Amino acid sequence: MAQPHLVLCRPGRDSSPIVQLAWSTIQMEAAALLRKEPTLARMINSAILQHDCFASSMGNRLAQKLASPDLGTAALIEVLGHAFDAEPDIVEAAAGDLQAIRDRDPACPDLLTPLLHFKGFQALQAHRVAHYLWTHDRPHLAKHLQSRMSEVFAIDIHPAARLGRRILLDHGTGLVIGETAEVDDDVSILQEVTLGGTGKEDGERHPKVRRGVLIGAGAKILGNIEIGEGAKVGAGSIVLAPVEPYTTVVGVPARPVSRHTGMAALTMDQMVRAPDYVI
Repeated sequence: MAQPHLVLCRPGRDSSPIVQLAWSTIQMEAAALLRKEPTLARMINSAILQHDCFASSMGNRLAQKLASPDLGTAALIEVLGHAFDAEPDIVEAAAGDLQAIRDRDPACPDLLTPLLHFKGFQALQAHRVAHYLWTHDRPHLAKHLQSRMSEVFAIDIHPAARLGRRILLDHGTGLVIGETAEVDDDVSILQEVTLGGTGKEDGERHPKVRRGVLIGAGAKILGNIEIGEGAKVGAGSIVLAPVEPYTTVVGVPARPVSRHTGMAALTMDQMVRAPDYVI
């Protein structure tokens, strides 16, 4: 039996130039892959070539990944399609995320690979839909998507958390982001990172990660603290205090070791070298 899929590209879904460019690139990459690896024809056709637009392709890929006996593929496609229609920014943000992955991840040569295979990208898009549901008074459906994301991708992001655009969740396994966390645009986060609270307090209790921050593998950032623009958090660090912009912190507990220029997230340079000047 053929899988259900979003047949139509409704007005607004793929109207932005960034989405149109991403979709045309993905189609070309899929056609080239089909010629090179015909063994993958079923997946390439089902995931890419049978679709009329990027939203249709991405929605079906997510639905097939997240479907369960409780909520099947067709029902999930309806939920995703409604979110894409109501909030076209979700689709545009996804296209920006793909571009960010290709630009920053040397293991990713194209846009097609993360759309098909990268669970960090797929979990981020599922979160965008869950966040839409959360903010439109559908908390149980949002929590269901969060639960399925955690089960399928090993990535747990509360649907209330606010995430920006052009975000790279590299590998993603073990990532946890709490309810009142904020992640601004152009951030890169590696595996086993926690943006968590420190106890049972209510209200704002999770980190605020500003634009251009790079968070290394295994870092734990705890409490309602701000990680300033362009900062770098070294792998394995435990951060319990605010981090100044363009500052590198490392250690347990983390301490500032140097300052730098530029957005750490964009360079993906995780090394801690002799600093320009020591703090």
